[in-house]
Amino acid sequence: MKGGFSCAVLYRPIHRLLSKVWRFLVCTALALAGGFYLTESHAGEARARVQSRRMLNCGVSDGRVGFSSRDAKGRWSGLDVDFCRAVAAAVIGDGENVKFVPLLTTARFLALRSNEIDVLSRNTTWTIGREIGLGVHFVGTLYYDGQGFIVPRKSRVKQIADLKGAQICVMERTTTEENLADYFNARNWKYVAVPAKSLEEATRDFFAGRCAAYTADRSSLAAVRLRAPRAPTDYVILPEQISKEPLGPAIKHGDEDWLVLLRWIYFAPIAAEELGVTSQNVRAKGQSKADPRLAKFLDVNGAFAKLLGIEPGWVSRILGSVGNYEEMFDRNLGKDSALKLDRGPNRLWNKGGLMYSPPFL
Repeated sequence: MKGGFSCAVLYRPIHRLLSKVWRFLVCTALALAGGFYLTESHAGEARARVQSRRMLNCGVSDGRVGFSSRDAKGRWSGLDVDFCRAVAAAVIGDGENVKFVPLLTTARFLALRSNEIDVLSRNTTWTIGREIGLGVHFVGTLYYDGQGFIVPRKSRVKQIADLKGAQICVMERTTTEENLADYFNARNWKYVAVPAKSLEEATRDFFAGRCAAYTADRSSLAAVRLRAPRAPTDYVILPEQISKEPLGPAIKHGDEDWLVLLRWIYFAPIAAEELGVTSQNVRAKGQSKADPRLAKFLDVNGAFAKLLGIEPGWVSRILGSVGNYEEMFDRNLGKDSALKLDRGPNRLWNKGGLMYSPPFL
């Protein structure tokens, strides 16, 4: 709908005065009344725009090790970065044709709705409030995370309860900020939030001693610990987790073709891991007759590509660019990374995890 009221305004600074339930009820009522904000878009608009300029504009965070960060030469890497490279490989034909746009948490959804970016791949939590209130659709969960707390080892804080009455650093206008308030208020615990607009500001405040703890997604805390002024061992991540944080890419509401295309690009590395297809063997697997599932998955005859509006060979291009999900995880977050995180719920469904792809049939 053109014009009208946008529930996005309920997520501006005034949101600290409003409960999540209140916002949800107001947004739902507006949707039923026909006054809900829907961004105007047309089928295939984003795909056509990206293919025409031969460049994908991807919104990311900056300095989030494991998800999106730059090395000394300015080259981007991370799980969120890999997703955008996969999209570029499938849609344009080259995983390097990506313009990475660093965004603050406060600017990310506006950048998406205004077409400044084609996709937001910025460690963003998938919530109902964001999908119905901010004019965005989430593609899928790229990483299952949860909120935790990091404290100086010398503080002797052993559990969250030890932080009652403490100052806690937190990124403003995030689900992290809301979860912190919900968790402490539900227990009638007092605390003082020290809000930050950026990861750099939050970590600077924490390491400077302005806060007794810093709260964020646990994967982020692991990266923050690596940036400790002296030694990572000077800081401890508490064992408790207070939320579920399904992190994933998002697009602007209204372009169903773009959503479907990106969703299957997202599924491809997951399905590839299950089928044993990697960046190293994808060519050989494409020529194999041993498993009929492989020809369908790799879209050897190009039938899926035609329907998706892209060139044949898209799955092979994705895997050649970023590998399967296991390769992506290990390189950015797991055994081959500085973080050395366990896969946990990010294992495949048949290995005790939550990662699952629908059939490529």
